[in-house]
Amino acid sequence: MKHIDRRSFLKKTSLSAAAISLLPNYLKASPERPLESTYMGGFAAPKLENIRAAFIGVGARGGTHLKFFAALERTEVVAICDLYEDLVKEKMGWVKEVSSEERHTDIATYWGGEEEWRKMLKEARPDVVFIATNWKNHAPMAIEAMEQGAHALVEVPIAVTLEEMWDIVDASERTRRHCMMLENVNYGRDELMFLNMCRKGVIGEILHGEAAYIHELRWQMEEQERGTGSWRTHHYAKRNGNLYPTHGLGPVAQYMNLGRKEDTFKNLVSFSTPARGRKTYAEKNYPKDHKWNQLEYEGGDLNTSIIKTERGKTVMVQWDETSPRPYSRLNLIQGTKGTLAGFPTRVALEGGVEGLTEDHHSWVQGEQLQALYEKYDHPLYKRLNQAAKGSGHGGMDGIMVYRIVECLQKGLPLDQNVYEGCFWSAVAPLSESSVANEGIPQYFPDFTRGNWKETNPLDIIV
Repeated sequence: MKHIDRRSFLKKTSLSAAAISLLPNYLKASPERPLESTYMGGFAAPKLENIRAAFIGVGARGGTHLKFFAALERTEVVAICDLYEDLVKEKMGWVKEVSSEERHTDIATYWGGEEEWRKMLKEARPDVVFIATNWKNHAPMAIEAMEQGAHALVEVPIAVTLEEMWDIVDASERTRRHCMMLENVNYGRDELMFLNMCRKGVIGEILHGEAAYIHELRWQMEEQERGTGSWRTHHYAKRNGNLYPTHGLGPVAQYMNLGRKEDTFKNLVSFSTPARGRKTYAEKNYPKDHKWNQLEYEGGDLNTSIIKTERGKTVMVQWDETSPRPYSRLNLIQGTKGTLAGFPTRVALEGGVEGLTEDHHSWVQGEQLQALYEKYDHPLYKRLNQAAKGSGHGGMDGIMVYRIVECLQKGLPLDQNVYEGCFWSAVAPLSESSVANEGIPQYFPDFTRGNWKETNPLDIIV
């Protein structure tokens, strides 16, 4: 027998004990689905000829969703709720701006109280609810919306904890109501083109992806009484991990068909840099006794997480909303025949791209990309781009809302199911656990309870 000294034995048993301590989350991967519940992977709800929608949170994000939704045919805004009266009244004006028809004429309004949204759900009885509030409210609002008979459309992330994600899955399956996370980046032009190219096999077998949300947002600390910075700053201070993974990860996960038939999430390891930027920014810009200088900033400036899939593929996911650097989502997908990458958009293929490059040592980029757009632009983008112009984020917001309305009116499955929203969002709590445990792998719960193997990849929608 191989000799094991005491130090090695203690080290190995300590690691084993740590791994065992992580098992409850992993073991919850396949709880029995109650008989009265329905798997929602390819679920199509009954058609809604006319969609009655309510909106909770109409600041920056919720307001833009409201405005674009109200302009679409066979839609009706029935209720608007926010903590602040001025936002509700402002967004009422936006609805009137975009609608010349006799619609949206009887909008119920709610503001002022933390529980007004519950009252709204019971009184307005909407078909769908758009939720664009602070992160901690996403799960309870989505669950209550489904319990009250509405489909829930939730801003990112879908929830903050794994327990909340399981509660959302269970509520969706029990009520047979959609719960879709509003990951708008999946509807960007480049992301849709890359998806189309991946489905056509242009880069061969996909092996690796890279995703990120690198966006310097220290200026949000100026929002101290209301607005994103007033609550998000506390997340930066208290949590150490990858807190906002889905904008980068969502498209890459769809390229790789993760959570759908071909492959799924297995585990991740995660590491953070020291926390420096927020503290330094607060010291430089606010008085010593200011509340931002009373916080202990524990979240590292940059987090890097590596996901391993069930089939052995890898995804790197980075997050940094602090460092002084240009915006990037990386958006890289690598296969056996080539690589597609973003920021700036580039393509390299083995043997070169016909008429543009001689081999894979040179990128197709800049003006050369026009030829690839003409050949590989996603048919959904070509159909909806003009209709979505001016909707925000280069039109991706409008394409997303248009598709949600289209799917609900036609009785089609939504483009993103509840499980994907949970898988993508789960990176945050899992990365926090991994960072806290010196990079020990954390296992993804299987929110599908094994049904990912029967869930078809997202079609290339025409």
